[in-house]
Amino acid sequence: MTVWEWISVALCCCCVCLPGTVKAEEEIEYSPFDGWYNNFAHPDWGAAETNLLRLLPHAYGDGVYAPSGANRPNPIEISEIAFRGPTGLGSYRNRTALLVFFGQQMVEEILDAQRPGCPPEYFNIKVPKGHHQYDPLGKGDRELPLLRTRHDQRTGFSPNVPREQINEVSAFFDGSLMYGPSKTWSDALRSFKNGLLLSIRDSDNATDSTMDFPAINDIRLPFANPPPPREHKLKPISRFFRIGNPRGNENPFLLTFGILWYRYHNYQARRLKQMNSSWSDEKLFNEARKWTIAVHQKIVYYDWLPSWLGEPLANYTGYDPNVHPQIAVVFQSAAMRFGHTLVPPGVYRRDANCNFKNTTSKTHFANQKALRTCNTFWNPQEAIRESDIDEILMGMMSQIAEREDNIITPDLRGNVFGPLEFSRRDLMAVNIQRGRDHGLPDYNTAREFFGLPRITKWKDINPDLYNKTPDIFEDLAKLYNNSLDDVDIWPAGILETTEKGPGPLFRTIIMNQFTRIRSGDRFWFENYKQTKLFTEEEVEEIRSITLRDVIMQVTKIKSEHMNKDVFFHRSGDPCPQPAQLNHSNRSQLEDCTPVQTFDYFSDSEVSYSLSILCLLATIFPIVGVLWYLVRLHQDSVKTEQAALRKASKRRSALLTKNSKNITIQAIEWIDEKEGERNVTLELNQEKRLIVVKENGTNPVRTIDLSHLRQGDEIELVLSADVNMRMMVIRIPKEYDLVLVFEQPNEREECSTKVKTFLASGGIPLKSPHVTSEKIIRKTARTKAKRQKELETFFSEIFAHALKYEHQTTSRASTSFREASDLVNCELTKTEFADVLSLRSDSLFVTNMFNLIDSNDNGYISFREFLDFFVIFSKGSAQDKAKLLFDMYDLQKDGKLSKEEFKTMLRSMVDLANEKIEESQIDDLITKLLTKTGISSKETGITFEDFQKLMQDYQEELNYASLNIQIGDVKAPEFKGRRENATFKARKTIFRAYGRDKSDRSKRLSNIPSIKTIEQSSPVGPTAQAMANFVKYVENYKRQIFWLVLYTLVVFGIFIERAYYYSVEREHGGLRRIAGYGVTVTRGAASAMMFTYTSLLVTMCRNLITFLRETFFHRFVPFDDAISFHKYIAFQALLFTLIHIIGHCINFYHISTQTADDLACLFRNFFHPTDALPKFHRWCWETITGLTGVALTIHMFVIYVFGIQYARRHTYKGFWMTHNTYPVFFVLMILHGAGRLVQPPLFYYFFLGPAILFVIDQLISVSRKKIEIAVVSAEILPSDVTYLEIRKPANFEYKSGQWVRIACLAHSKDEYHPFTLTSAPHEENIGLHIRAVGPWTIGIRRLYDPRVVLEHALPKVFLDGPYGEGHQDWGKYEVSILVGGGIGVTPFASIIKDIAHKSQSGLKFVCKKVYFIWVTRTQRHFEWMTDIIREVEDKDSRGIVSVHIFITQFKEKFDIRTTMLYICERYFQKISDRSLFTGLQSVTHFGRPDFKHFFDVIRAEHSSTNVFGVFSCGPPPMTSNVEKACAGQNKDETGALFVHHYENF
Repeated sequence: MTVWEWISVALCCCCVCLPGTVKAEEEIEYSPFDGWYNNFAHPDWGAAETNLLRLLPHAYGDGVYAPSGANRPNPIEISEIAFRGPTGLGSYRNRTALLVFFGQQMVEEILDAQRPGCPPEYFNIKVPKGHHQYDPLGKGDRELPLLRTRHDQRTGFSPNVPREQINEVSAFFDGSLMYGPSKTWSDALRSFKNGLLLSIRDSDNATDSTMDFPAINDIRLPFANPPPPREHKLKPISRFFRIGNPRGNENPFLLTFGILWYRYHNYQARRLKQMNSSWSDEKLFNEARKWTIAVHQKIVYYDWLPSWLGEPLANYTGYDPNVHPQIAVVFQSAAMRFGHTLVPPGVYRRDANCNFKNTTSKTHFANQKALRTCNTFWNPQEAIRESDIDEILMGMMSQIAEREDNIITPDLRGNVFGPLEFSRRDLMAVNIQRGRDHGLPDYNTAREFFGLPRITKWKDINPDLYNKTPDIFEDLAKLYNNSLDDVDIWPAGILETTEKGPGPLFRTIIMNQFTRIRSGDRFWFENYKQTKLFTEEEVEEIRSITLRDVIMQVTKIKSEHMNKDVFFHRSGDPCPQPAQLNHSNRSQLEDCTPVQTFDYFSDSEVSYSLSILCLLATIFPIVGVLWYLVRLHQDSVKTEQAALRKASKRRSALLTKNSKNITIQAIEWIDEKEGERNVTLELNQEKRLIVVKENGTNPVRTIDLSHLRQGDEIELVLSADVNMRMMVIRIPKEYDLVLVFEQPNEREECSTKVKTFLASGGIPLKSPHVTSEKIIRKTARTKAKRQKELETFFSEIFAHALKYEHQTTSRASTSFREASDLVNCELTKTEFADVLSLRSDSLFVTNMFNLIDSNDNGYISFREFLDFFVIFSKGSAQDKAKLLFDMYDLQKDGKLSKEEFKTMLRSMVDLANEKIEESQIDDLITKLLTKTGISSKETGITFEDFQKLMQDYQEELNYASLNIQIGDVKAPEFKGRRENATFKARKTIFRAYGRDKSDRSKRLSNIPSIKTIEQSSPVGPTAQAMANFVKYVENYKRQIFWLVLYTLVVFGIFIERAYYYSVEREHGGLRRIAGYGVTVTRGAASAMMFTYTSLLVTMCRNLITFLRETFFHRFVPFDDAISFHKYIAFQALLFTLIHIIGHCINFYHISTQTADDLACLFRNFFHPTDALPKFHRWCWETITGLTGVALTIHMFVIYVFGIQYARRHTYKGFWMTHNTYPVFFVLMILHGAGRLVQPPLFYYFFLGPAILFVIDQLISVSRKKIEIAVVSAEILPSDVTYLEIRKPANFEYKSGQWVRIACLAHSKDEYHPFTLTSAPHEENIGLHIRAVGPWTIGIRRLYDPRVVLEHALPKVFLDGPYGEGHQDWGKYEVSILVGGGIGVTPFASIIKDIAHKSQSGLKFVCKKVYFIWVTRTQRHFEWMTDIIREVEDKDSRGIVSVHIFITQFKEKFDIRTTMLYICERYFQKISDRSLFTGLQSVTHFGRPDFKHFFDVIRAEHSSTNVFGVFSCGPPPMTSNVEKACAGQNKDETGALFVHHYENF
């Protein structure tokens, strides 16, 4: 005994011995329902839900759990040989069918080990090919399904603890058969009135004629409920009666005994009530139960067992606590199944007058002599409800059981019930397979253990049977390879059967089992002296009761109508059977219904397909909603454009009131890609011009009709569709002007005006051509088509002039027609201006166009442009200067007057769109002429004088060219032996202009010579690529580290779950069903949970901003939080798709499984035993399925609205869908709460990030929900709105940081991020907001002074500040700030902060800041110019160096930019300010070459090892900066350029 067992005994003894306890006569210990604590020393011996007793040594195949007998023959083949034979032979000893079925109910009392294990383990039996019943077609692919039985999960892990099966009921004869295996079950059977069990007569609809049956199982007690093989369908469990035996509804004969004992209990309760009227219901119930159990014990042991064995057990010697009463494995798996040989193929029914009843339609098959055993499985109520239990009991008393031999009725051997997928099974094969499942050893081992001699010859198993049918033993010997040491216990034990009953082995096992049960049962009725349950007189009364007495007490059967011994039918007993039933006699019994199969996926096909298709189809409505929202946005833009057109019409009407020009308001269709734009057409009758202005102000195209040649005609093409709103003006040498109107009358009005305009200028007009709008859009000669023609034009120009062939042009393949079209192609002035990236109305373009157009026809031909280009591509500096001189020698007299020279300079300035005072131009000219000594000349400037003026720029002119770019065709670069003009000019200007020119030149000239270590560059592409890779890793090592680490963690989580389900749960049910599908989906699910919750951390803006200020910023790239957010979202999407696709496959497999398997695998998912859970039930009727569908749709919504297109066109949709993330996480929690596959894991991943995120959001809410006043608002050019917001108390920020704002009067819950343009020291917060989307456009309108008028400015919500990379500018000794467009806003704050610190004398790490401002023209951002001017005034230490790049010109130097640099340089010398900006900053023309720029900076600061580069603007610009930094970083001997960027 263990320590705990001794303690249990001691405690029980104390309870008995303590004084003051309840009086002994009032306190009675009744036998427990589940057998626990029957034995005080061993409380679990014989208890329910404990392991079967293994008397024999196990013979598992692997010594642990694998079935035994792997090399033994097929069980079905054994069954066919050992158990097949003629039926209809009666018992030698006239045992009755009542004895047989009483034996079945007796076994159900002490043993229930049939429930399959969970997870299910299939141990199917291979059906021999061509089997007459199971494989008549000879396919050879059939298997008889069999699940291994339930076992103790604590066993089966090592040879020391092999697998042990479980008995689910107590091993004692303690009433489990009548009252159920537990107290809970018993309570469900009780009426709780007078100790009675609940009757069907207690129901509301009962009548006097209602039979006395147990109550209907309307509370769904968990009875076994396989499908009846006769109907081959599942039936509701509520059809059963409430009885104690979970398997008591298997057949009507077994149920008969269930009803019998139910009635007997109530009989005893009523009897005891009459004797003890004061007893409570509980007392009456327990006393009646006590008597019922005792009577059953007596009948089993002293009546039935001797009849069964042919001899009685030894006398009872009293309770022995050292005897283990548990059911032995060999008894359960073999010996107790001996009764199968006695089971008849059917059962008679008779009345008291010996009338044997035929069957009726109520039992399905009518006019049969008896109830066919195989067709009554799981339909027990039919026969009982038809004639009560009396006729069945009398029929079984009169019927002789099958003979005691090896032959088994086909009702069991081949036609016992099975699952839906195999409705009939061979019970004998199942018995054999079950013994192997339980690890039984061979037959001889069992005999030897029980003290029987080993069998060495096959005939010695049963000599009498061998003499009658030797072929059985011979065939078995062949099947077992003549090895008696491999023979299964069950078939050999049956072959031992004699006329007396079980053979030696089974008899010994049965007697051993029953002896142990009786000796080990403390509550055995004969142990009354110890238990005090009965008196001696009562025990004697019990000993006198027989089953015959019980039947007479609870039925209408009288003594004379029954056998004297109901277990035998002897001579003189009433009503002998008409004949021994034979299964092959069709006049007696119907055939068993045939075996049927079942496809569990049936009825799931439609729901499975539709569910998946509908789920995929949800993408389309989501995209449709996105498209609809975009259309709404576009419609609002169109509405706005319509309003602008109306306003433009009104303005045009005012402006042209006294004008001779004709104006037309229309919409120009550019092409399918570019769409439409609002335009105003000005028809200049005097100059014969058509000027197209965008939005009525900005000229975008000029069509000069004055150069039309004779015979040229204008054509009008009109659409003839229902709307009639499109018109095309087709002009020779021009691409088409396609106009769209809102109303047909507007088009008619336009057509009239155009005709009037053309008629007034004498321009011929063809008759209008009418076609469809679709054809117009398809055949229109658009600008894009014209662009392709020009690409070919310039490719050929380059090829002819430079012997250069463009990559995309194959001159050899040019056809004659194409060559002819090319030669005849001519450029208009507008196209010429576009080629040079200049305005068509600029003086420079006009003069150059006129110079090239040698025949003055208003167009430049192929030959004219080729001649001109040769000069620029191959001419000397003198040739180019002469060309420039001739452009402005308007008189063609070889001299430039002062006014003409002034016109030249003015045209150069005009190219930059700048407004420069006349006095500045005059000062510049005076300085230029004075320097060359020609200021005193009155006759004008000759070409020689002009050459003197340009002598300092010979090199620039040598390299000056026309910067031509059409589409993808670029003019080739010309390289000489020296540095190219671009690089030299950049270096010259960079080093030339600054505040202290003398200091700068001195510093540049005295750069110390530093000895360097020469290193060889990697040789070969592989080595170079490796060097570049190493440098890239060095530059982005932090980002790469965290990216790789996170990815490894995610895949580690995936692999962990995948490993768990692949290896540790390899034999788990779901793993066996879905294979590696469950491995993938569970791994993906965990990876999803981690990635989705990680997204919350990346959105903790306050936390990130705080951590940036700690030492963590040296290790974690906090500035890449948004990029990391996108990367995590991509991983989440990837694993989500894997999870979804995997589950689509998994649930197909699940939908093909049996209902019992699914009940096991998904224990938290209830379904009735008569219901087959189809796919639609899993998907649409479980919380896991519903939330899974909702999560999938939600994910589609979030990701569709998260793409760049959605953010750009409907930011509000993106904002709203992304803010549904709480719903997404709630659905994920609910998804796991269903526990369909495993306990919830989501909270492990969710809690940490969620807590951080909630705290972070609370911090933000505390700020952003405070209304903050807008001090002032200003509407600036270039669609920029300036807001000055009152600075909240305790609001501290750094220059370069950003905030989020929402406007109370304009979508108060919609927040948008903007960089602060104010400096930390300023009193208020400044924001410059560019109107580029619906929200920002709304803000511009809202704060428009014409809208606000006298009202207070709308207040805002403020959330922030938040940090980003730009705020780190002060951590580098040299910082380079690059801003493009509205991207200059963060640098406005920074340079103001620098100026303030410089003026205040504050010390900080940064020693030099280069601010590069890239803009088409600085006039687009006048406010930035004012800030720079303020910084220049305050920057006393010269920390900031500003460089402005005006990008109206391309990057390459050409003759235009050369002249601009000349003017700019001279003006800088005069006034120390830029000619164009009025700033001291250096102004460049064209786009910056960042690579060369960084080269110069690195040379300028040769002692600096790390440069901070901060860029903000459009992606192409930041990408160029990134490439330049990467190029610098590839040089292993150079400094490191660390790039931080943000895109707008």
